[in-house]
Amino acid sequence: MTKSSQRFLLEDVARAAAVSTASVSRVLNNAPHVSERLRSRVQAAIDELGYVPHGTARALATRRVGAIAALVPTLDNPIFSTMIEGLERRLKWHDYRLLIATYHYDLQDEVEALRGMIQQGVDGTILVGHDHLAETLRLLALHDVPYLSCWHATRDPDWPTIGFENATPACQLAEHLVMLGHRDIAVVCAPTTSNDRARARLKGFRQALESAGISLAPEHVVTVEYGIAEGSLALERLMRLTPRPSAILCGNDTLAFGVMLAAQKLGLRIPEDLSVTGFDDLPQARFMTPALTTVAVPAADIGTCLADTLVARMKGQNVPHYQQMEAPIVIRGSTGPAPDVATSS
Repeated sequence: MTKSSQRFLLEDVARAAAVSTASVSRVLNNAPHVSERLRSRVQAAIDELGYVPHGTARALATRRVGAIAALVPTLDNPIFSTMIEGLERRLKWHDYRLLIATYHYDLQDEVEALRGMIQQGVDGTILVGHDHLAETLRLLALHDVPYLSCWHATRDPDWPTIGFENATPACQLAEHLVMLGHRDIAVVCAPTTSNDRARARLKGFRQALESAGISLAPEHVVTVEYGIAEGSLALERLMRLTPRPSAILCGNDTLAFGVMLAAQKLGLRIPEDLSVTGFDDLPQARFMTPALTTVAVPAADIGTCLADTLVARMKGQNVPHYQQMEAPIVIRGSTGPAPDVATSS
């Protein structure tokens, strides 16, 4: 058996470092009052042997697996990737690794993913949104798995939450367009089934427009999957309406990028001929031509806060059941006065 294929034991590490197995365990478990000299000595032996602690044995000894599960609808939307990056970075600081599963807005698939994570062994779970099957909550309770939900602002005693309002900033975006004189307004949104965030944003758009006496006709709401190509096709469909919309509210930045690129391909000037808004404030939003008016979702901060709060809950510490972060609108160059207002001024 070569050294590279040999499985070394705790005793081998202790022998190589010339210390006791108890000392090696203290270093591996980050016990307090371990000298830097001992830690360096043990780590050098671990590096030399390529020793990897046995996960199951370590879990039995420490009463924790050292892993957190995050169930997200998709990683196609970059805003979720930003949150995951912030979450993973902070969990590493807490000495936890992150396991990720996607379920593509299929809530039954989410249940199966959660069941698999629990069977594999996790110390806690992160879920996105407020839409979940009852079985999800039952599994978490049955196996006593600490959990947090995020990305929404629903106050629910069953769901400890770190998130932001979706309807309010969506309403503010629509109000912004109304103030600019737009009356022919359309919406491009993601499917609202099993997606409370998309429903809340659409609700916010409608609320603002109805308050201004503007009716959002069914043909002015185009529902498509996430994607630049989908946003582009949605604009082509809306441009066949009479009259054409002078402004389009998009449920996220990715759809807005598709709308803007298709508009420019059709020879439409933004914002002179068409105003466009997004939702997320992805890094690309400020580099579009013109820069995109949108909502700044604090994705990385949510990830960091989720890690800190979940670890605190797992330690039995008192933490807020509900934490809401700000998601302000960001006005940029993609929105301007309605064409008839601009011409008459």
